[in-house]
Amino acid sequence: MVTTRLYANGTLTKTDFPVADISDYLVEKGCTIWADFVSPTADDLASIEEELQLHPLAVEDAITDHQRPKIDIYDTHLFLAAYSTDFDKRTGELSKTEVKAFITPHGLVTIHDPEFDISKVTARWDADPALAKNGVAFLLWGLLDVIVDGHFDTVQQLDDGVESLEDALFDDRPRDKEVQKRSFEVRKSLVEARRVILPMREVLNTLLRRDLDGFDNSMAPYFQDVYDHVLRATDSTDSLRDLVSTILDTNLSIQSNRMNLVMKKVTSWAAIIAVPTAITGFFGQNLKFAGFGTVWGTWLSIGLIVATSVVLYISFRRRDWI
Repeated sequence: MVTTRLYANGTLTKTDFPVADISDYLVEKGCTIWADFVSPTADDLASIEEELQLHPLAVEDAITDHQRPKIDIYDTHLFLAAYSTDFDKRTGELSKTEVKAFITPHGLVTIHDPEFDISKVTARWDADPALAKNGVAFLLWGLLDVIVDGHFDTVQQLDDGVESLEDALFDDRPRDKEVQKRSFEVRKSLVEARRVILPMREVLNTLLRRDLDGFDNSMAPYFQDVYDHVLRATDSTDSLRDLVSTILDTNLSIQSNRMNLVMKKVTSWAAIIAVPTAITGFFGQNLKFAGFGTVWGTWLSIGLIVATSVVLYISFRRRDWI
């Protein structure tokens, strides 16, 4: 599936025209084209490879999955590889979708899987039609803005996930297994998110260079704004990763403290039980002692058991041992 757009002097004039017509529009002054390919093959890209003078290595990267986020500079164009992200709060898993683009002085060609919602990009372009006069820089800005905003939304969702872990950590009902499992899931997602967000700083730094052909300096503030969002998202992933590590350490400490408390209680009750055992053992000797063979001797032993048990209980309770 291929979607196309034509901008003439900053105005959207035509959509969904054949790819074969791209070369005709490229020679017209003031024209900027956009072509969008969904899961293309090498044969699909062959139609524009020669027209846009795309480098073979860039075309190879475009049809090869699992590229690292980057921007490569060639003589006639730039090649961008990035990832859109989405976080599932229910499972704690992070999903990624590759987005690639050829950036020429008068055209932008995007390549992605069906999972990426390209309508968000076109909506971003349509929301700022006054910027269309900046040509390819405008189109590229809209694409990167949507991708980076998605990164920022993902980080916010991860932040919410970490907050739910904090609530579960100090719940009155112990949820140690759940906290540990969810912590590792969120931490794994944070590592994956950082792998696709951190390299975007290099991408934006390259685009902010003043010596790139085909980029109007008037778009620099907009790319700088996207760059600031990348920095915020990157800083947030670092902070959240440290926070998840703290939650794991705190959870282990809480488990250790809870175990110590249980041992303290068990020891205290063992001491309370040991004293009556000693008393009954003493009165069970085959020796004549005060109250031997009498009713009041029985009540004396019972009274000693109760009294010493109460004294020990009150003493341990004051020390918060039970």
